Amino acid sequence: MNQRAAQVELTAERRTLVGKQVKQLRRQGWLPAVMYGHGFAPVPLQFEAKNLMRALAQISGSQLVSIRIEGQSQPEMALVRDIQRDPITGMLLHVDFYRVSLTERIRAEIPLTLVKKSPVVERNAGILLHGISSIEVECLPGDLVDTIEVDLSTLVEVDQEIAVRDLSVPAGIEVLTDPDEMVVRVVPVKEAVEAEEVAPAAAEVEVISKGKAEKEAGEEQD
Repeated sequence: MNQRAAQVELTAERRTLVGKQVKQLRRQGWLPAVMYGHGFAPVPLQFEAKNLMRALAQISGSQLVSIRIEGQSQPEMALVRDIQRDPITGMLLHVDFYRVSLTERIRAEIPLTLVKKSPVVERNAGILLHGISSIEVECLPGDLVDTIEVDLSTLVEVDQEIAVRDLSVPAGIEVLTDPDEMVVRVVPVKEAVEAEEVAPAAAEVEVISKGKAEKEAGEEQD
């Protein structure tokens, strides 16, 4: 069963401090962010650090976030586009949000989740070889799911595989990844070779045929 996570809601304030001045915000318990998107002027924002960090721990790259900006009557819908951390301490520094229109198709990466177990692997007659761990899709923002499940119980013989074409994808989602791309395959134990599992790609979102929006000019990198 493909999963659509519960919507995450965040509250933000418009930010007036930019550049190196944002260090002052962080000392006061705030985290700087920016929201941008097609046909939408970039808006510098600030979030309460504790609330934003708690939310980010629950959000996947394909999950819509409802952001209520102080002074606005309606919340904005967005996807997390980029998270910047200190390379040494790992401390969260800045977050980019990509604003979406619920009526405009976008491209995104949806992670794959392996569920159940292969009978062949369970009886040690084969080893599971991993392929891709996410797929690129095109759909309306409201059709995005948090993850697509891959049922390993269908792998009942050695040399069987699950490819992208075998995935159960919800209606409204068009898969852009090559249908022949391997997700998982059962290989004989005697022929098994070490293979590094492909790490999930960072979600990339773009408006179809309209190009990517430019980020806020001069946004801080500190």
